[in-house]
Amino acid sequence: MLDKYGRNIDYMRISITDRCNLRCRYCMPEDGIEKVSMSQILTYEEILRVCRAAAGLGIRKFKVTGGEPLVRKGCARLCGEIRQIDGVDQVTLTTNGQLLAGQIGALREAGIDGINISLDSLREDRFRQITCGGRLEDTLEGLDAAIARGIRTKVNCLLQRGFNEDELPAFADLAFDRGIDVRFIEIMPIGFGRPETGLSNEAVLKRLEQLYPDLVRDDRVHGNGPAVYYRRAGQTGAIGLISAMHSSFCGSCNRIRLTSQGEVKPCLCYEDSISLKPALAEGSEEGLRQALAEAIDKKPAGHTFEDRGTVDRRAMMQIGG
Repeated sequence: MLDKYGRNIDYMRISITDRCNLRCRYCMPEDGIEKVSMSQILTYEEILRVCRAAAGLGIRKFKVTGGEPLVRKGCARLCGEIRQIDGVDQVTLTTNGQLLAGQIGALREAGIDGINISLDSLREDRFRQITCGGRLEDTLEGLDAAIARGIRTKVNCLLQRGFNEDELPAFADLAFDRGIDVRFIEIMPIGFGRPETGLSNEAVLKRLEQLYPDLVRDDRVHGNGPAVYYRRAGQTGAIGLISAMHSSFCGSCNRIRLTSQGEVKPCLCYEDSISLKPALAEGSEEGLRQALAEAIDKKPAGHTFEDRGTVDRRAMMQIGG
């Protein structure tokens, strides 16, 4: 479905829970945030109804997120059921990887098309500090399990000045050694994110070009996101840069977001949303399509992350990663 700016909206990110088994310091405080009751969270049947209505509008690609989606029982089964909806071309998952190794078989059987793993340090001490107690070995085990199963796997990394920026070479080597995409994402002013601590992707690219003089722009399609990719001759892995703060890719944005409580966000930046709860209560797929179409129609021309006063104040896990 085209929005009023002519963009083809064919991608929906679906948060299935606000729960997470980590406490990443840029996402929420160490003692957590107030959680909503499960009675307020969409059931899997409600999510499937939304997905069927979205597919009827031309949305072909779905990303299952959280919180941490794998903490909700039946996540793999849900992914498989979304994948079987008529018109759906792709279902992928974003995870912190802590539970991935134990569920990778079920996800593979469900037909998952790709997995993105959030990983901000390859040092055990830093990983524990960032996540407030997570186990690096568990995430790396999940990463290797996904690769071994032949699932298209990507790593998402937030670099922060004076903290983990020295790990840039190690993350680049991770991409080339394992033949995967590693994307560096500029930190955004969502939740507890502080962009002033982030490393710009312009600086990241300069450093990469110093490390790898043979680095060249890679114009192959790597997925649904706005990353700009770079590769080296003879290597299957690639480096992606998602410049959320210092480059505008809103003109080609193709997505909307569904929160775990049934709100459709036309844009990550703003608080504006359309609740699907009334249409779900009525039991009408046409009502769901109309609500989704209204959200797409309200999709703005672009974000204003540079003006923090306009940005959604909720934590990322409440919105959906």
